[in-house]
Amino acid sequence: MAGHSKYKNIMHRKGAQDKKRSSAFSKLSREITVAAKMGLPDVDMNPRLRAAVNAAKAASLPKENIQRSIDKASRGDAENYEEIRYEGFGPGGVSLIIEALTDNRNRTATNVRVAVGKNGGNLGAGGSVSHAFDRVGLISYPASAGDADTVFEAALEAGAEDVTSSEDGHEVWTAQGDLHEVAKALEAKLGEAEGAKLAWRPQTMVAVDADDAATLFKLIDALDDDDDVQTVWGNYEISDEIMETLG
Repeated sequence: MAGHSKYKNIMHRKGAQDKKRSSAFSKLSREITVAAKMGLPDVDMNPRLRAAVNAAKAASLPKENIQRSIDKASRGDAENYEEIRYEGFGPGGVSLIIEALTDNRNRTATNVRVAVGKNGGNLGAGGSVSHAFDRVGLISYPASAGDADTVFEAALEAGAEDVTSSEDGHEVWTAQGDLHEVAKALEAKLGEAEGAKLAWRPQTMVAVDADDAATLFKLIDALDDDDDVQTVWGNYEISDEIMETLG
């Protein structure tokens, strides 16, 4: 899909600071704990936990941190996290879906509203933008997994619906209910994925100019800095020229 790799680049820009790394580790640990608490604390029996652990490994989260997060859920002393989705609009009319895991709904709602409002956006009611996205499965592989043709053939045989390949890696898209079956089939051919999760895939993209892109970056950074916010999805498309200008 045109533009998806560009918006992924915005979400995961290189040169992350230590603060960003620490925040990312916190979010990964939280997802592992929630996944282990919702199902069995065994990666072979719990697809969500397996996906969370794979994502943590890909991000270089230390093994002891991963095990500690699983043990926390097993002991029953983990916080009770609630999954919440916020929908709204960013600069340039971009649609945003913000997913959070929180133990304090009021705190998270306030923080998300402030972050969006201060950076050229506004939150809408539930369902205000999600109708313009498809709920699908997303399996991520690094570029080293193989060339575009190799990954495409493997994905086709595994039952995937689409593949997006770029110099940054490969994104394999599946029907919502097929995510874990396809992920398992791909693992036999390509090895462990960097991540496997449910995603919000935009049906159409919105081109964003340089000024709006700069503000959008600030908005996403503000949300990323919030430990409760797990993922930000958007339908924005930014040209290579603008990306180079913004550095």
